[in-house]
Amino acid sequence: MNIRTRLTGQFAFLVTLILLFFSAGVYFFSELYLEQRFYKRLQDRAITTTTLLFDVQQADTTVIRLVDAAVKNPLLNETISVYNETSRTFLFTTNPANNQLHERIIPLLKPGVETQYVRQDDYQLVAIYLTNSKGGNWIIVSGIDQPGNDALSDLKKILLVMVLAAIFLLGVVGWFFADRALAPMSGIIEQVNAIYPANVEKRVEHPNRFDEIGALVATFNRLLDRIEQAIDTQKMFIANVSHELKNPLTKINSQIDVALIQKREPDAYERTLRSLREDTRTLTQLTTTLLELANVSIQVSNVPLEPVRMDELLWEVKINYQEWHPDCLVQLNFIDFPDDEDALLTQGNRPSLRVLLMNLVDNACKFSPARTATIDFQAKEGNLTVAVFNEGPPIPEADVPYIFEPFFRSDATAQSGKGHGVGLAVVAQITQMHQGTISVSSTPRGTTFTLTLASLG
Repeated sequence: MNIRTRLTGQFAFLVTLILLFFSAGVYFFSELYLEQRFYKRLQDRAITTTTLLFDVQQADTTVIRLVDAAVKNPLLNETISVYNETSRTFLFTTNPANNQLHERIIPLLKPGVETQYVRQDDYQLVAIYLTNSKGGNWIIVSGIDQPGNDALSDLKKILLVMVLAAIFLLGVVGWFFADRALAPMSGIIEQVNAIYPANVEKRVEHPNRFDEIGALVATFNRLLDRIEQAIDTQKMFIANVSHELKNPLTKINSQIDVALIQKREPDAYERTLRSLREDTRTLTQLTTTLLELANVSIQVSNVPLEPVRMDELLWEVKINYQEWHPDCLVQLNFIDFPDDEDALLTQGNRPSLRVLLMNLVDNACKFSPARTATIDFQAKEGNLTVAVFNEGPPIPEADVPYIFEPFFRSDATAQSGKGHGVGLAVVAQITQMHQGTISVSSTPRGTTFTLTLASLG
């Protein structure tokens, strides 16, 4: 069942309940009004009879004749009776054939209550108690309110017809307005269906940006922005990976082909193997970095975190990097070392932070003419700051906003042939995962990458 049908059904159902509630109220109060009005007429008949009994001291037949004369509009099956409690007999009745009804009512009357209203089957009765020289008497008047019953029956039919007609009209009107309310959704669906990977730059349009549908359209467009960015990143990733992997593989394959063309001296083969080893190392480093980037991107939401002591991790990175790269020097300086050891802790993932620091140090050493990376570590004001500095040519100002994007390489880096443009992207991903910040400052003196993480102290 689509939304249009559900909205129409819910609208018709709710309004039908309201109509039934008001119809039931109209019928109930109309019935109550007609019943009270008929009791008032019966009471008037009883009062007339009472007046005649008190004021006219005549025989019963005379009273009956006066009562009949007073009744200009008799009711259906109207009966007026006078019952004497002392003699336990009816002094008179206007309709002897219907006197059995009054005889059944006498035991039901409550003593001490002057006026009582009783309903028996289709009859309504009023009993008034009064006393005279003959003792206590009950004046009982009964009748059938046929006009009132007919009016209620007609009212019931009218209400039923009106409710059925209202339900039909509600269905038609509800269907029409639901169609109008959902018309923008149909247009949005058509626009979204027309968006393909080839034209993902298109956006959904809606005239009213401030209603609920406008908010939905804005959400769709933000989603499309992220999808377009992801597709562009994927395209760039594939193109750069293909290029970066193609160069060392082509070089390796060419050297092997050249070595196999003819027999050579052992020294020539040794030079070839050394060159192949260097190319293989480059390929291995690129593959490892790509795996790190992919692993960080996938596990950013469920990576386990624990307290990590940054000064110890920095010493570990310094020792390990220099073991793997003996030609590089890593200088580690501690500034304003705190007395509280908890101030040196941060909540993070130790292996990921190790990869981050290794990439920063490796980036500094690769682009330093002296092959030296200087690390300044500071714990202050609830933050841990790691600044990695290297001397060398500055990064062009126009390239600074893009250096953390995957595979981005400035002209100076591309010409030197150092790096693949992936390490700093890994650094940015890991920093974001730890809710930290990473910034870069480049001057003619050198370049500094500053990492800031929250401290537990």
